[in-house]
Amino acid sequence: MFYLFNFYVLAALTVISAIFVITRRNPVHSVIFLIITLLSLALLYVQLQAEFLAAVQIILYIGGIMVLFLFVIMLVNLDVVARQAPFNRQWHIAGLAALVLLGELVAALYWGRGTPTLPLAPPTALQPNTELIGVTLFQNYLLPFEIASVLLLVAMVGAVLMAKRR
Repeated sequence: MFYLFNFYVLAALTVISAIFVITRRNPVHSVIFLIITLLSLALLYVQLQAEFLAAVQIILYIGGIMVLFLFVIMLVNLDVVARQAPFNRQWHIAGLAALVLLGELVAALYWGRGTPTLPLAPPTALQPNTELIGVTLFQNYLLPFEIASVLLLVAMVGAVLMAKRR
């Protein structure tokens, strides 16, 4: 009963904060609500016993990408952006796209009612996921992992240099 209540509270928090992300006019407030959304998703991962995904969600998305978002918001001159003409003259196209997506969702829910459920894995088949991911990542995929980290570092240094040049 507690898990179900916890799920509904976290799901409601996720949806409400996601709505606030797209409805707030202040970009800093939007980023803060996005952090709340990502944190509640991490808590949902913890409830599903996916500790590694929760840790990645917190460290990578909340810790890394949100900080970069805040830096970009702080680097952009918001006074100049506020004086520019708004780019919201295509409400009819956005509404049509939203209706098409809603129709697709309703059709998927209607036609997917009779799909069979997957069998549950036996408890002995579950491996310690965090340890297994770490061993696989650092034994079998060490070179691609290091290449990706160097590329991300170069991209971050390049973004800082481009921001300082202006």
